[in-house]
Amino acid sequence: MKTKYIIPIFALFVFFAVSFQKIQDKPVLYIIGDSTVQNGSGKGADSLWGWGNFMNLFLDSNRIEIQNHAKGGRSSRTFVTDGRWDSIMKTIKKGDYVLMQFGHNDGGALDDTLRARGTIKGIGDESKDIYNPIRKVNETVYTYGYYMRKFANEAKSKGAIPIIVSPIPRNKFDAKGKIEKDQYGGWAQEVAQQTGAYFLDLNQMVIKEYQKMGAEKVKAFFPKDHTHTNEAGAVLNAELVAKGIKDLKKCELKNYLK
Repeated sequence: MKTKYIIPIFALFVFFAVSFQKIQDKPVLYIIGDSTVQNGSGKGADSLWGWGNFMNLFLDSNRIEIQNHAKGGRSSRTFVTDGRWDSIMKTIKKGDYVLMQFGHNDGGALDDTLRARGTIKGIGDESKDIYNPIRKVNETVYTYGYYMRKFANEAKSKGAIPIIVSPIPRNKFDAKGKIEKDQYGGWAQEVAQQTGAYFLDLNQMVIKEYQKMGAEKVKAFFPKDHTHTNEAGAVLNAELVAKGIKDLKKCELKNYLK
């Protein structure tokens, strides 16, 4: 090969090597949660959507990869027992982010024959040994706080950045046109303080927006029940998540906002 061709070929090799390395180094945003974050297959069945499906509208997906791992029906406990968290732990790396929102399904029964997905209320160290009739195994069930701490601490152990998100409110206005703050929102905030994770108070942000809009307008966001939003409602929630990210001090995820 003539010398004059060697340098251009070498330069081309270096270009592709650097480009590949940049792709490999691209951070990943892992989103975990329940059906209010990703409903069903995430394709809008029954006109229902979760906010996680619309984060690409507010984050630059050319610079950060967005993976929505949320799954309908899951609590903080069953996201673990299903093996979903373990699968994320196999690929998560330093510089990645985890947005986590649980609470809607954590209040269920611990060992009923329908779901068996509940967690012990609160953020303490309590546990209870049960027989899980769904999985047909003996299981030790812990508090909501235990599972949320697990997500945050294990993400940090990989060098990733956890962001705990309080659960979106249900469409439940009282006679005075107010929506009560979700108790899981308060517990989520306490876990963030315990673990040093970032905290995004989506519950309060959405409540504030809903109360400003009024019950009649908000009703249009909920075509099926008081929990699951349509596309417009999910986009609003995603926009508020993006606003919350922007307001997080020292959190570099804001650098990937459009």
